[in-house]
Amino acid sequence: MARALVHIAALIATSLACCAHAEEPAPFKIAANGIAESLTGSSGDAVKGRALVLARTTTCILCHSAPLPEARFQGDLAPDLAGAGNRWTVSQLRLRLVDASRFNPETIMPSYYRTDGLVRVGRNFAGKPILSAAEIEDIVAYLATLRD
Repeated sequence: MARALVHIAALIATSLACCAHAEEPAPFKIAANGIAESLTGSSGDAVKGRALVLARTTTCILCHSAPLPEARFQGDLAPDLAGAGNRWTVSQLRLRLVDASRFNPETIMPSYYRTDGLVRVGRNFAGKPILSAAEIEDIVAYLATLRD
């Protein structure tokens, strides 16, 4: 199992290599178990978020399954995203994308926006978020629409 997780983590890192953004991450404040304030100052676009979740470059569908019938070969390593909007608040969803290790230190989910204190980061990607603040907000907006 550990070998499989290392392999999956390597696949995720390879898939994400093209996506690291040069933007400096916006400051964010973690309160309780979430990030209440939008990283961009406004809500995201759920339609764009859905497209990002479907995109293999974000790797969401590599580990998660979701109510996306057009997506073949959905993952089963992580929670099903169906009903995510019922299970987690927008604040919690945002923190899960920014830094899932806050909820589970052993997670294989990448920290899509946090840039400090990470290990196994390629030299060209050090200090750069995988997703932009706008992309995080778009995915949060989409996930918040997923209700049972």
